[in-house]
Amino acid sequence: MNDAHLHLVVNHFPIIGSILGLGVLIAGLFLKNNSVKNTGFFLLIIAAVFALASMATGDGAEEMVKDMPTIGEKIIHEHEQIAEKFALVLYATGIFSIVSLYATHKRNKFAKIVTYITLILALIAAGLSTFVGTSGGEIRHTEIRDNNDTLDSKNINSVRPGFNDTLKRKVDE
Repeated sequence: MNDAHLHLVVNHFPIIGSILGLGVLIAGLFLKNNSVKNTGFFLLIIAAVFALASMATGDGAEEMVKDMPTIGEKIIHEHEQIAEKFALVLYATGIFSIVSLYATHKRNKFAKIVTYITLILALIAAGLSTFVGTSGGEIRHTEIRDNNDTLDSKNINSVRPGFNDTLKRKVDE
């Protein structure tokens, strides 16, 4: 298993986990059920842990794919910038989820405030997750890129200088 494979294995849970954790947390708040809220907090904590793993494997994955045709540094850099913001928000969400669990368990007077701060952070994380997921998908799935980001044989030299010349030589041989 290489770095790119490891990154693909761990990078989906922060996205799915933040959305699922948010949904469960909202359900717990709506139902006024601490067990459901706590499940939402646990999902958000696990999503934050997987965000840490995803960030740890991102550089290795980048090194494996950055020189591939139709990828290039620009699209990876954009994904990395969004992923860093998402990870920071998710780390904060995980920390506030831990505090919310503790405050709820101890029936602390600040439990409600901390829970709502966690909810707001989870909303931001879930929103950012859509952007990080799309930008990550665009790295290898050219069919989901905007038209102006799609590379073809005419503009691939902007990503891999000399690629067309190399390709022509191989075809001519």
